Amino acid sequence: MNMMTIYNEYKGLLPEYLIEQVKNKVPASISDQRLKKILEKVAAEFKNARAQPGECVGLVAAESIGEPGTQMTLNTFHFAGVSEMNITMGLPRIIEVLDGKQMISSPITEIFVKKSMSNEKSIRELAQRIVEYRIEEVIRTIEINITTHKIEIILNDEKVKELGLTKGGVIKVMSKSIKGINVKEKDNVILASVKSKENIVNDLYVVKEKIKNTYLCGVKGIKQVLPVRKDDEYMIIASGLNMKEILTLDFVDKERTTSNDIFEIYEVLGVEAARLAIIREVFKVIESQGLNVDKRHIKLVADTMCQSGKIKGITRFGVVNEKASVLARASFETPIKHVISAAQLGEVDNLTSVVENVMINQPIPLGTGLPGLVTKVK
Repeated sequence: MNMMTIYNEYKGLLPEYLIEQVKNKVPASISDQRLKKILEKVAAEFKNARAQPGECVGLVAAESIGEPGTQMTLNTFHFAGVSEMNITMGLPRIIEVLDGKQMISSPITEIFVKKSMSNEKSIRELAQRIVEYRIEEVIRTIEINITTHKIEIILNDEKVKELGLTKGGVIKVMSKSIKGINVKEKDNVILASVKSKENIVNDLYVVKEKIKNTYLCGVKGIKQVLPVRKDDEYMIIASGLNMKEILTLDFVDKERTTSNDIFEIYEVLGVEAARLAIIREVFKVIESQGLNVDKRHIKLVADTMCQSGKIKGITRFGVVNEKASVLARASFETPIKHVISAAQLGEVDNLTSVVENVMINQPIPLGTGLPGLVTKVK
């Protein structure tokens, strides 16, 4: 009997991807008897791993994530020994992800570079190209001259050169970005004056702050970068978000670069990528805490959050709001509001799920795999 015949025997018992995995893992010289034993064991494991028809998978997932969640620490830890770059972990991070919060406390982008540029020298130069610079970072002094009604700016020439810019380029950025000012250079000093006739001094102070905060170069939104070595290659960890712009950079590996903001991934790469990001982020926290939760429970939660094509958190405004059952919505938060609203609209609760049946004390129609009888048998 050849190997293909043995694999074909198991086609109905095992999914194709599992058979492919076995094919890739076993040596070509394996005996038929040994191959059969391996496939038998895989089939038995696969059978045990499947949910029983009618099993209440949602409840099992909730318990499996909730119970280890009680042992999680409420911590934020410093990343890679740099105190300025904090990453929220533990329970606060799980809540952030599963509640579908649009504003997260520590947005991080992981930037992988192309293999040819993944060395210590290149990675430092590339990191400098990514970080966002404002004009104040290339200014040596900036003062308001009350007598001439001008802002006098002296640039740090070394810093300007380091960023690959010129003095003329910086002046151009100032003129373009701030309306209502005249900028010119005289004796190595940049002079900026306002065009208004009234409240000139006030306007000068406003313009001075605007000049300092004007975007100069780099990727907008990236406040800090940290080149790090991961396994056998170098990558950049950036504090801040702007995946759209980062993915347009020529040295970036577009397939692996990612962010910890699920909504950013959803907007740039779509809902399927966001679903994967939810699974990855939750699993990362659970693993870092040394807890053990089966990935399928997390996948079920991620599927629930993304099934409508948008990301909806497990909150009363998100997933719970979409429930057809009035009592299920009322059991989560703000019960009186839900009951009154349902009464006004004349809603009907068909009691098809768990919560509503528990509330009125009757048996629960458990699970998604159970068929219902259409005909009544005498």
